[in-house]
Amino acid sequence: MSRLIGILGGTFDPIHYGHLRPAYEVLQHAALSQIRFIPNQQPPHRERPWLDAEQRCELVDMAIQPVAEFVLDKRETQRDGASYMVDTLRSLRADFADDTLCLMMGMDAFNGFQRWHQWPDILDLCHLIVTTRPHYPWRDMPLDADLQNRISEQPDDLKRSRHGQILLQSVTQLDISASQIRAALKHGQGTHFLLPESIREKLEQNAI
Repeated sequence: MSRLIGILGGTFDPIHYGHLRPAYEVLQHAALSQIRFIPNQQPPHRERPWLDAEQRCELVDMAIQPVAEFVLDKRETQRDGASYMVDTLRSLRADFADDTLCLMMGMDAFNGFQRWHQWPDILDLCHLIVTTRPHYPWRDMPLDADLQNRISEQPDDLKRSRHGQILLQSVTQLDISASQIRAALKHGQGTHFLLPESIREKLEQNAI
């Protein structure tokens, strides 16, 4: 039987609870077999990350240790150039040919999805799982008819095909950003309760 594998890409500069808690809820609610955290090398259209790729991978690996189904995947950091998700998905499809890939993103990212590099090809490679706040009025979103027709709120729909579905998954919304954490560190302010304690200690002690 095909496994459902979650894909969570990002800069993770640094990783924090705003990444981890929604991922954990999706893992449970959508009955995923695993979620692969994929730090990127260089995000398109953004400045170079604050932490280098090796440091970000180290922190992701530390953060996900409590959950056996969370997996660090370094494939993007081992490629040169900008990180495009469509290339990563093609690589994952080759490695997990018998499984169903589910690309996870927040609503802000989904609102810009049709501006992503080769976005129609992404829907031929995987499902999307879009995390939302409870009772999000998605029917009012200005989407074209094709995307509207793909949307579901039922996790079981991910098992009916290998790609192309868009699952809207309500999760706990944590208003935490990596830029907020970086600013606090820059000004010597505490970052308690924003990210795992082991990572907070490393960053606040400049031990990475």
